[in-house]
Amino acid sequence: MSSHHIVREKQEPALLVLSMDTFDEEMLGQLLEWSPTVICTTDTAEKLDASGIKVDWIIGDGDAGDLQSDVKQMPLGMDNNAAGTALKYLVMHNYPSVNVITDALELKEFLFYADKINLVIFRAQQKIYPVNPGFSKWKPAGEFIELLSHPLGLQLNGLEAIGNNRYQTTHDGFFTLQFEQDFLFIAEDLE
Repeated sequence: MSSHHIVREKQEPALLVLSMDTFDEEMLGQLLEWSPTVICTTDTAEKLDASGIKVDWIIGDGDAGDLQSDVKQMPLGMDNNAAGTALKYLVMHNYPSVNVITDALELKEFLFYADKINLVIFRAQQKIYPVNPGFSKWKPAGEFIELLSHPLGLQLNGLEAIGNNRYQTTHDGFFTLQFEQDFLFIAEDLE
């Protein structure tokens, strides 16, 4: 007996591909599993097309060419920032979440949207996302967490510092982060 799932538009996180030179193809396949809305830059459109991946939107002011049929063009915003242009579109169109693939992380591009959309950024072998004060997550002992900013009033439970804003879980169980700002970006190492 099989089960059939109907995936409604916007039910799964959109996928924003800014660059993908260091990204694992198997992980890309997992992110594409439920046919998300795929938004990419002109540069990544060719790579996605060569891999047989359907693109919905290409960000840029130039001609998208004839890579695929039914691809829509998303003009760059006034700030000439592909990430900001795509995130603004997704928020305006009520997408609840987005997975972002990038090689170079510029956190300032994502700060404004951290509380407007569920945001997960994949860079090389890291999964990066914003967390609120009191964030708690179960992890096995020996896992690594990196804090990508220096929050005021930071209090840690279940983590020990190992240097360069990197921490390691001390035991199997929950670790907790308390701090005095709206959110903080953290990075987890992917296996």
